[in-house]
Amino acid sequence: MEPRKTAIAGRRILVTGGAGFLGRAVTRKLRERGAKDLVIPRRAECDLSHWEHVERLFRRTRPELIVHLAATVESPAGRGRIAESFRNNVLMALHLLEAATQAGVEKVVLLGSASSYPANATTPLRESELLGGLPEPPRVVHGIAKRLPLVAAQAWRQEYGLRSIFLVPTNCYGPDDNFDLESGYVIPSLVRKFVEAAESQAEEVTVRGTGCATRDFLHVEDCAEGIVLALERYDGSQAVNLASGAETSIHDLARRIARLAGFIGRIRWDANQPEGPMRRVLDATRAEREFGFRARRPLQEGLAETVAWFRQTRGLHTTAEDSRAAASRG
Repeated sequence: MEPRKTAIAGRRILVTGGAGFLGRAVTRKLRERGAKDLVIPRRAECDLSHWEHVERLFRRTRPELIVHLAATVESPAGRGRIAESFRNNVLMALHLLEAATQAGVEKVVLLGSASSYPANATTPLRESELLGGLPEPPRVVHGIAKRLPLVAAQAWRQEYGLRSIFLVPTNCYGPDDNFDLESGYVIPSLVRKFVEAAESQAEEVTVRGTGCATRDFLHVEDCAEGIVLALERYDGSQAVNLASGAETSIHDLARRIARLAGFIGRIRWDANQPEGPMRRVLDATRAEREFGFRARRPLQEGLAETVAWFRQTRGLHTTAEDSRAAASRG
């Protein structure tokens, strides 16, 4: 039986996290498909981890479709306020599922995380293994918090008939990412390091780990397209990976970014620093089979675009970081 299609044009769509890195790309895609009534709540006015805030949001906006992108994000190394992160991520998803059921929302899209896959899962990572064991330390807490909504979505579908789908994106990157050296992920952090090293004519850049670990990288525009395609075309209860399916070593990644940044010095690998699981590449065949998704942006092209964007906007990043530092000092 053909899956039920979900029309986007003219619908009222709630996009949590719609002002974030991935959210901005998703809202652009929705508008390209004719969505004109997008609801993008801000945490300052609407904390989705509080039920009364969610109730008020639904009474005021009456959404027909939901794309849930909001998340409390830990640092890449798993440091930070892990209990608060766990609570917020789980409660936001549960509150949205409950409110969507009560309000008769047509469809809900939830996002997981590649860090949710079990530490002993075989590569490439297939959706059937997602619940097969504990995630890799030190991100066990975050990994479990990000896959619990899959179990909840399946339960709400079974008991209440809520059309809720669960997507697992791999490492997203691209222009407008978080380039902070402490909290940014691998591509934006390396872009900043090598651009600044090239401009200061540094002789050496230190990169954490051995460089032997491999990852799967997906341009933010491709990831956003996959989310919108799933909203339009996918109705299954099983998780679906959004990934390029291409395995790239951090060693190769760093050298590519260094060349694009014009850095000609030495790259020193700090093997004493953690680098996470040695392989994390997602199988992308289910997404192509179920709703026709395939990554379009080659990594080299996406990296060149990201390096160029950071160069053009670097002053804005520095100003924003200085402002945050001043605010934290009171």
